[in-house]
Parts: sequence; structure tokens; C-alpha cells
Amino acid sequence: MMQGWVRTEPEPVLVGLRCRVCGTYRFPPGCAWCPNPGCGSEDLEPAGLSRRGRIWSYTDARYQPPAPYVPASEPYEPFAIAAVALEKERMVVLGQVAAGFGVADLRVGQEAEVVVEPLPGGPDGTLVWRWLPLEAADER
Repeated sequence: MMQGWVRTEPEPVLVGLRCRVCGTYRFPPGCAWCPNPGCGSEDLEPAGLSRRGRIWSYTDARYQPPAPYVPASEPYEPFAIAAVALEKERMVVLGQVAAGFGVADLRVGQEAEVVVEPLPGGPDGTLVWRWLPLEAADER
């Protein structure tokens, strides 16, 4: 799991940064300055992001990404990617969709929730965050 990007207890939540001056959020949390071009503050604090958002767009990865990507299967199988809009944070977060869900299970405006799953082909115990499309999951 990306160090510091996800908190798993009590529920999975992405961890970004929030500017203490203007309230703007950023994810991932790597940079140390406010992304608001009208602010420029470096006074940022860790902040849990909303666990749920709405799918803004989606696609699938038809071609295997280069290393260090570890394919979940051999031969490579495409996986879905969703851009999820978080209303409170006024931002869109891109990420893989939960295992077992593809583009046929997704639609713009559909609610999605952050989940954690084992990293396929990764070291034992390694977890990654993904977007779970809720309506599709409820139908199963």
C-alpha cells in the first residue's frame, strides 16, 4: 500500500492533505504546498478524504503497464480504472476498480466507495486501495 496514502482502521479511508489557510485538499499527499493557485501556503495537515464519491469517468487498461506494475494474472487481463469525484473535497481521485468489476459494471454518476484489497502478485500482506462500484456490488 502506498505509505501514508490509506488508513485502514476503523474503515478504509484515503489520506490526503488539507491546507489550513484556505481549506483546499490535495491527493496524493506527496507535495508540501497548497494546490490552490490563489493561496500558495505550505501549512498543510493530514486529512482523511470522503470514503464515497460519484464516478466522474472510467476506462479500462487494455495494455499492461510497465514495471514496477505487477500483473494480477498471466496472461495479462485488462482492469477498470475510475475517476471518482469527492464532493466535500471538490476533487477527482483516479484509481483502479475493485477486483471482479469491469467497465460493464460502471456508469457515470454511480456511487463508489474506497476499499482495500490484497495486491495481486505482490508480497504477502501488501494491500492496495481501490474503488468499489456500490450499485454493481449490491446487484451481486
